[in-house]
Amino acid sequence: MSEAKFKSKWGFILACVGSAVGMANVWGFPYKVVDNGGFAFLVPYFIFIVLFSYVGLSAEYAVGRRSKTGTLGSYEMAWRSRSDSLGTAGRIAGWIPLMGSMTIAIGYAVIISYVLKGLTASVTGEMMTLDTSTWFASFAFKNFSVVPYHIVVVVVALLTLLLGAESIEKTNKIMMPLFFILFIIMAIRVALLPGALEGYKFLFTPKWAELKDPMVWVAAMGQAFFSLSITGSGMIVYGAYLSDSEDIVDGAKNTAIFDTMAAMIAALVMIPAVFAYGMVESGGGPGLLFVTLPTIFQDMPLGRLFAIIMYTAVIFGGISSIQNMFEVVLESIMHRFPNIKRIPGIIAMGIICFGIGVFMEPIAETEGAIMGGWGPWMDLVSIYIIPIGATIGSISWFWIMKKEDLMDEINKGAKKQQGDTWYNIGKFIYVPFAAILCIIALSMKIAF
Repeated sequence: MSEAKFKSKWGFILACVGSAVGMANVWGFPYKVVDNGGFAFLVPYFIFIVLFSYVGLSAEYAVGRRSKTGTLGSYEMAWRSRSDSLGTAGRIAGWIPLMGSMTIAIGYAVIISYVLKGLTASVTGEMMTLDTSTWFASFAFKNFSVVPYHIVVVVVALLTLLLGAESIEKTNKIMMPLFFILFIIMAIRVALLPGALEGYKFLFTPKWAELKDPMVWVAAMGQAFFSLSITGSGMIVYGAYLSDSEDIVDGAKNTAIFDTMAAMIAALVMIPAVFAYGMVESGGGPGLLFVTLPTIFQDMPLGRLFAIIMYTAVIFGGISSIQNMFEVVLESIMHRFPNIKRIPGIIAMGIICFGIGVFMEPIAETEGAIMGGWGPWMDLVSIYIIPIGATIGSISWFWIMKKEDLMDEINKGAKKQQGDTWYNIGKFIYVPFAAILCIIALSMKIAF
């Protein structure tokens, strides 16, 4: 069991926000807002954020705090609470969501390597004079194209884990406030662009007819699920570092509030900017960060400065997400194999992450691409591994784990005691939603 603890409530919240804030907020959320009717998308998104944070996120924190360790030990504890004979089965089940954390960390490290290359091009001024499509293609469709940046990202992310909860807390107390400050600066600058008003109109004008489309609800549900980093794995380890005096449900609420703020601020940067420059049809994903926005920066007064601000903020969000994924894997492995110590474990994870990731540096399948690129890799993770892991987690907490054990942990340190209402929402509403999302993702091959 881990003896590490977060030193403060806000250290815990910022670490959790750091895990949740990532590419799902920066390019996923604005793109899905544009693609699903603007304001109409926000309505179901906010509904699902409230529901999933209230029961799903708080349950993962509670399970982690009760087991005092990461994914494998938490699943073993949850299943064993029902019957001693189920402990081993629970630990085996936990490998699936744990694998999700490691595989997404590998892909994320490649993505943030691209971002670091973008930051470097902004600092040198190169980005302000080149054709962004040609520049992006020069490394996005080429093997071993960002190796130096990739090494830096992996090493920096792993260095933030040296002291466990203590270093995680300290780094997120710096990275997360800076993330918000930098994005707010960007949002203010974008608001001054001629034509930005059209983006605000699109974002905040209700189009209720769009809510008749079930895929808007599906997209909102998937975005809320993974924006909160409810994967059946990642948030467990931060719960393990939470003291018994902290209010878990309140912590989940605060995580959801700041994560949603991050998503909305990103939308207030991206959407008005693409409307102002008539680039709404350019799409989302990596093209938004590496083609569309650089083109806008080239035409914007002080564009070089704002490009630096943008890429720096995205790097902070990405590193904090990778940090969480690495930590849950490291803590789980150290718990399962006590002879493995933190430093050797960190080195081994770095070798694995870079050793696999370096062979998928192209964005997608190209001639000579190894392992198909990180685009197909991330699709595999988000279509199959994460939805299945999240579903296994939800079932484990609300249908397998002994109710009294879960409720006891939820109510430790709680200002307001939770009862049957909280548990039944989790069991009969949250779990079915998780299962539905998993089935849809698998059957329609939708990447969330």
